[in-house]
Amino acid sequence: MSFRCVKPVFWFLVQLACVGLITGVARAEGVAQVERSEDVFNLTAKDAKDAKEEKKGVTPNSSLSTQHSALSTPLTILEPAPQTVLDVPATAFTLQFPKGATVELRVNGVLVDSKSIGRTETNSKTNTVTQTWYGVSLQEGENTITAKTSVNGVEGESASMKVTVRGTVQSITLRTLETRIPANGRSMATVEGQLLDASGNRSNRDAIVTLSATAGEFVGEDASEEQPGFQVKATQGQFRASLRSTLQAQTIRIQAKLGEVDAFTQLVLETDLRSSLVTGTIDLRFGKRGTDFYGSFRDFLPPDKDYDYQFDGRASVFATGDVGGWLFTGAYNSSRNLNETCDSTTRLFRDLQFCEKAYPVYGDSSTSEILTPSSDSVYAKLERTSPSGLGGVDSFLWGDYKTEEFSTRSQEFTATNRTLHGFKANYNFGNLQATAIYGNNLQGFQRDTIPPDGTSGFYFLSRRVLVEGSENVFIELEELNRPGTVLARKQLNRGADYEIDYDRGTLLFRQPLLRTDVDDKGQVLVRRIVTTYQYESIGGDSSNLYAGRLKYHLNRSAGLESWIGGSYLYQNQGVRDFELYGADALISLNSTTNLIAEYAHSRNNSDIVGEVGGSAYRFEANSEILGGVLGRAYYRKADTGFANDSTISFVPGQTRYGAQLSGNVSDSTRFRVQYDHEDNEGTAPRPIDTLQDLFRPLNTPIPGAKVDNSLTTISAGIQQQIGKASVDVDLLYRDRTDRLIPEASGTSQQLRSRFTLPIADKLTFLAQNELTLSDDTDAVYPDRTLLGLNWAVVPGINLRLGQQYYTRGQFSGQSITTFDVDGEYKIGSDTSLTGRYGILNGANGMTVQGAIGLNQRWVISPGLKLDLAYEHVFGSFQGITGAGVQFAQPFAVGQSASSLGFNGGDSYSAGLEYNDGKNFQASARYQHRSSSGGNNTVISAGAIGKISPALTALVRYQQAGSSNLKLSGIADTANLRIGLAFREPDNDKFNALLRYEYRQNPSTIPDTILLGSGTGSEDHTFAGEAIYAPNWQWEFYGKYALRNSTSYLANDLVGTSTVNLAQLRATYRLGYSTDLVGEMRWINQGSFSETGFVAELGYYLSPNLRLAGGYVFGRVDDRDFSGTRSADGPYLGLTLKLNELFDGFGLQKPLPQKVETQTTTSVPTNPLMSRLSEVLKHEKSN
Repeated sequence: MSFRCVKPVFWFLVQLACVGLITGVARAEGVAQVERSEDVFNLTAKDAKDAKEEKKGVTPNSSLSTQHSALSTPLTILEPAPQTVLDVPATAFTLQFPKGATVELRVNGVLVDSKSIGRTETNSKTNTVTQTWYGVSLQEGENTITAKTSVNGVEGESASMKVTVRGTVQSITLRTLETRIPANGRSMATVEGQLLDASGNRSNRDAIVTLSATAGEFVGEDASEEQPGFQVKATQGQFRASLRSTLQAQTIRIQAKLGEVDAFTQLVLETDLRSSLVTGTIDLRFGKRGTDFYGSFRDFLPPDKDYDYQFDGRASVFATGDVGGWLFTGAYNSSRNLNETCDSTTRLFRDLQFCEKAYPVYGDSSTSEILTPSSDSVYAKLERTSPSGLGGVDSFLWGDYKTEEFSTRSQEFTATNRTLHGFKANYNFGNLQATAIYGNNLQGFQRDTIPPDGTSGFYFLSRRVLVEGSENVFIELEELNRPGTVLARKQLNRGADYEIDYDRGTLLFRQPLLRTDVDDKGQVLVRRIVTTYQYESIGGDSSNLYAGRLKYHLNRSAGLESWIGGSYLYQNQGVRDFELYGADALISLNSTTNLIAEYAHSRNNSDIVGEVGGSAYRFEANSEILGGVLGRAYYRKADTGFANDSTISFVPGQTRYGAQLSGNVSDSTRFRVQYDHEDNEGTAPRPIDTLQDLFRPLNTPIPGAKVDNSLTTISAGIQQQIGKASVDVDLLYRDRTDRLIPEASGTSQQLRSRFTLPIADKLTFLAQNELTLSDDTDAVYPDRTLLGLNWAVVPGINLRLGQQYYTRGQFSGQSITTFDVDGEYKIGSDTSLTGRYGILNGANGMTVQGAIGLNQRWVISPGLKLDLAYEHVFGSFQGITGAGVQFAQPFAVGQSASSLGFNGGDSYSAGLEYNDGKNFQASARYQHRSSSGGNNTVISAGAIGKISPALTALVRYQQAGSSNLKLSGIADTANLRIGLAFREPDNDKFNALLRYEYRQNPSTIPDTILLGSGTGSEDHTFAGEAIYAPNWQWEFYGKYALRNSTSYLANDLVGTSTVNLAQLRATYRLGYSTDLVGEMRWINQGSFSETGFVAELGYYLSPNLRLAGGYVFGRVDDRDFSGTRSADGPYLGLTLKLNELFDGFGLQKPLPQKVETQTTTSVPTNPLMSRLSEVLKHEKSN
């Protein structure tokens, strides 16, 4: 018989034997379980009453022996139940064993003292003993409990079980009770989470958890206001918070963070299909041209003196509502751009108007939001949440928009971060997302990178007269000695983080920006200000932009997002066309493994070298290879001709690839190994050091010296925990080859050691040394010693002091001293091997982590916050890198940030902020920078509060000079603003506003000094207005403003001018339908004056329709230019106010009148009660 025939029979017999064995074991266990159950229930009340406490001997872990030796009942652990999860690391154990035996109890192999025995009960009928051990200590996590019996020294039965004690927090779970809520700015989502230990059980710890979201607002009380972000208290390992939705439909990401542990979840804000609404006005007028008193100032009495009668009409409409399952939002204004503010400026996305924020009237925390931003007269948007149920928003838009769909996590080289006006469409075909954009009337586009000097500003951009609202401002951090790889990138918000002067082209930040920083590995980082913007082109030429993107979603789950995408962009810039296309992919295999791949190609016409083109590649793989062992591999390359100014900083011509591995050898030992190779080729940028470079900047950097070098770095290190201290030792081998400068080639070995010791509970000492072991140091990396102290004021806020000394190499003899209050952020968290939401992995940098170096304050008492910063740089850090030589220059254009160096000097700042939470807020900050290149002082102070219940005051002072390198001698710009607002809370008859403003050198630019076009100016502005309504019929309004300006054109040539504005209006309502208005205004400046009068009678045909007729007179006296002109005449007007709903135009149907009816109820007759009633009537009559 062959083996092939025997094999099936053999396996059948084996399976039959296994079945029989399992059946026998199960049957035996079932019988034993029944017997044990019967023994337990045989314990009668009498037996329980006869049970007694027995004294134990002093011998550890022994119990009183009895005379019985028959073991009729097996050893059993009655309590706790197996796999019980305990809140505290101690509990009681109840054992049952045969009478006559002794028991020993072990926890994780450690013998438990018999003194823990607290209660013993003996059942004489069943010959069993039930014994309770109290207060048995356990350890966090899983515990193995073992009990053994013995009789007269002979071992008997044993029993074991496992219980778990809740441990410290090792992970967080996060979810929202609602999967989606309406995007209406009111709906709330409940965010809840749990703190879990290493076993996945809920930890019973209390802690403060920080919550962040990419959109929306957390409401409720902040559990720790001194910490950055919104804090919620976790009680017994559980926490809950409420998140209010925004008005924009989107998918938001929510983060919960506790120390190094975090978790993410997603929430869909779906389109709010609200009821239809329309509002606005339609104004029709017949009268003389140029005599519209309530029109624009510039259109009143035009110089062409064409005052013929004409018919005018203008309309402004806003509408929103449900249109076939889509939410329509639209606006139209026939007389101006929708974004035009009261001071006649048009800005992309139209910020809050300055005139709306000039006076603190109410002092509340209300906010307003622009729903229809458009740089022209039309805004229209159709949107809906994709009906596929897979997420995403379908939309079609004409207006202002951002390009977030073109700057996803998998995009760097193909990313586009722009603020544009035009058409945008986004549609989801199931998992396929298609996006198309068209931008019109684009002006010149510029990218500037500026090194900070330790102060807030002013930082001058390379261009003047910017397109308002077009800027995108970022803060980037990269290694001092290795430009080209950005480690952190954060986008800032106008108003909250910085102010911008579009005419001068200046940035002023809310807080100082230090030159350098140090990451958690001790590497020196340099900070850069990266700004992209549009500027008014010479001749007013404009261009158009077209772009499209396809993105197929493989997985939309939080933490497991996966997609494949491709994009194309073309911008017609006249002779400088730009084209960019590419493909990208993000593949998340699990929560700890992901892959990123990207390819990009660009073509453009350079200002200097003509048409150029090139490609860029990027690949990243992050994974947890084994438990606790993390691996990462990366490859990135950008050709010398590749260009993209609207993305993260990179170095054209640089290639970098490598791999790294790190993991735990034991609980106290970690290892790390890394291989890295870098190639640099092409041409390094030339410094901006001539007047032509400064006043006529180009869009691309000017080519300088050629570079052709490579660097290979191999490092291996170990981290050892010794008690509370931590010791890190790394050995680095570098092999540098420079094919143009052979003397810069060579190999070197460097030993890097790091020692960290907690001196106190919140105070940590740090020492790090980088020592070259070879005879020659590397051409770029010097020897360095770092000493530091870190005081954790509160979680998330650190007070840091650091000192760095350079001993050998290119920076020998130089040093850096820093002292600041800073928030914790993880440089390189993007390169952590999960790489979930890192800054490096998303070119737009819109992560949920805190601002880099911004908004970090130390709460020293309730309501009082302190901010400190000090930086001393000894020597000039304009060194040599693989990308070329670095220089001191005011800014770098295009992708030439690698050429920026910084000078030495001292900078320091101190700020205080006070807020009593009710009626008073104040802040003040002083900053100063001194260096060989000049000095700069920045002063800012402000206060707002209620002097009385009716009177609110505001005062603000701000002064700053130039912060750019090599731009010194520019006079400081100062601004003082004082405002008063009066409004009686209980009586609204009289309201008044008063303000004063002083400005010094408000328009000074580098040209002012270097070209001799003036030395400065100053002006004073005073304005007051009031409204008085003694009753419902009368209303009086008056306003007066004066501005006095002085211009210093030369040391002996001073020009002055004064402008006056006066306005009076009186309104009388003859009845509820008729009103009479009279108004005049007067404007005067030197030899120019303008006067206007109007009298108008209005009648309301309906509450929303007003018919008006009046007479207007105007006169202009312009002695120097157009002479005298005047016009007058009657006019008729019809104004329709749109303030209704579409459905029936909001006419609410009257409710039917209630018809009062009388209801008669018949009650059955009771003979006895009837007789009693008759008796009572008879008695009353008598």
